[in-house]
Amino acid sequence: MEYTHDYLIIGGGMAADAAAKAIAEVQPGANIGIVGDEASPPYQRPPLSKALWKGDKSPADIDLGTAGSGAILHQGRRIESLDRAAHVARDDHGDTYHYRKLLLATGATSRQLPFEGGERIIHFRTLQDYQTLRHYAQPGAYIAVIGGGFIGCELAASLCSLGCKVTMLFPAQTLGAGRYPDDLAHNLDDYYRSKGVDLRSGVQVTGSQPTDGGVELTLSDGSLLRVEAAVAGIGVTPNTGLAEQAGLAVDNGIVVDAQLRTGDADIWAAGDVANFHSAALDRRMRVEHEDAAVSMGRHAGRAMTGISDDYTATPLFYSDMFDLGYEAVGLLDTRLQVVEDWREPYREGVVYYLDAGRVRGVLLWNVWDQVDAARELIAEVGPFDAASLRGRLPRNA
Repeated sequence: MEYTHDYLIIGGGMAADAAAKAIAEVQPGANIGIVGDEASPPYQRPPLSKALWKGDKSPADIDLGTAGSGAILHQGRRIESLDRAAHVARDDHGDTYHYRKLLLATGATSRQLPFEGGERIIHFRTLQDYQTLRHYAQPGAYIAVIGGGFIGCELAASLCSLGCKVTMLFPAQTLGAGRYPDDLAHNLDDYYRSKGVDLRSGVQVTGSQPTDGGVELTLSDGSLLRVEAAVAGIGVTPNTGLAEQAGLAVDNGIVVDAQLRTGDADIWAAGDVANFHSAALDRRMRVEHEDAAVSMGRHAGRAMTGISDDYTATPLFYSDMFDLGYEAVGLLDTRLQVVEDWREPYREGVVYYLDAGRVRGVLLWNVWDQVDAARELIAEVGPFDAASLRGRLPRNA
């Protein structure tokens, strides 16, 4: 079949949803098409490791209602080739899509463990992955979480909340290594252990084999671990294959300009896959979090209609871990100068990340309603130091 859309969006995630809604706001009734490889329409991704486990939401609640924008959803389809000269994309079913303006919101794919694992090893990314893991994560089940970063920490906490027995396996020496100051990271390790999580740092999974009712993991320290299922959160790889096939510039993502446009005047990119220049942080970067997906998708959608402002949002992400939570603005990188300002050590406070006197990142640890103030601080030239930053951002009363 052949389809024709004024605005074609490749990718069915949060960036695609935000773009479609932005286009429809500017041009009600616009002819918008979205092609996504998941069977589900666009949905909120953060609840997959947070709210869905707490019972705060059901899978039906995370649907973004994209169809309300008037967009036509082509679900369960993967675009395999793009002809920029002809303005035509072709999918894995042999169908073609003609477009006037195109957005690449192809997202990212979970990094895979370097061995075959079977259905009981889940590389966590999608709603289907959540549903598969939820099938095994019954109270009392023994689940391994592979990875000690953002997703691994959230999943371990969520699984524990269901009454699962959880072991975390990760190659770094602490949870959040390279992101949190050393003392905070060690304290977080102790906190997770106090919640019943078995932490095994400095360990990698090197192989697996199925067992009756589970899977046996081979670990780099020579030991074996038998669990009922294992879930891996070991990072993602941007889906740049289509952009590469089409001859667009790719460098840790699809390279875009200040308006999120690629080197092709009729093609934009947004979300996890886009490599953009952050004016506030003075560097090119790619961001894999909800706020960026939504803000970039919206910005790109408006740009496709002719509203070509620069994209200036400073990256934001957040996390919940048991009864701890944080919001983070900008860069969290312990290779920068780190300044800690605790009201209660490791329970409530602000951590600043400085580079040559400029604030490049702010970690609001159990501190709320300060994101705008943190963004304003990052925008300031400074110079700042430890003395001038302590007490700079109000903490909770």
